[in-house]
Amino acid sequence: MGIIIFFINLEKTTSFLSNNDTFLKMTKTKKKTIKKENKEPIIKIRADFFVDKVITENSNEARELYNQSRYGVLLDNGQLQLSLIEGFYLMEKGKLEVYKSKNKQIEFDVFAKKAKKIEPNFWIRYCVFKNMRNRGYIIKTALKFGADFRVYDRGVKPGEDHAKWIVYPVAEASSLTWHEFAGKNRVAHSTRKRLLLGVVDEENDVSYWECRWMRP
Repeated sequence: MGIIIFFINLEKTTSFLSNNDTFLKMTKTKKKTIKKENKEPIIKIRADFFVDKVITENSNEARELYNQSRYGVLLDNGQLQLSLIEGFYLMEKGKLEVYKSKNKQIEFDVFAKKAKKIEPNFWIRYCVFKNMRNRGYIIKTALKFGADFRVYDRGVKPGEDHAKWIVYPVAEASSLTWHEFAGKNRVAHSTRKRLLLGVVDEENDVSYWECRWMRP
């Protein structure tokens, strides 16, 4: 069996044959100008920092984060449990205020430092998470699949259908052996999902390589 590799974005594509069974397609995506719109003030949700997670207050606004966009896990008591990456993203979006004690709020840069100490590869993983969320995809953890994240197609929520991709965030300067690469492909194949490598460059921009097994 061979491997087919290509960028997921399809605006402008060039391709070439690299060997008998491997094909490579590269895509460049044009940046779009986003018009600013007048928006209603955002109600910030209070949350507390607990070592490796963030837990929100019990409020309608917190539950809407789960109901509308499937952030975190909704607990029996009505609170929302978020991963550090989810909490950090919602802080950056201005939707969340995180506290480390009753009256002491955690600043954005302090949260980042704590998260980097707790979670390996936090920043690279966060760049991919943020990029996917900003593109309109629901992205969740995928530890039980042996991957960093699972991603659902646009318009699909967990529970409505299965995830389309499993995602491995990697730094552009990092290396990956063929053995490691093949192992990631096997995980994707065994879970009937597509493998996506989210490559983060020095400017924190992300490009995606989708990899599939195929018969030549």
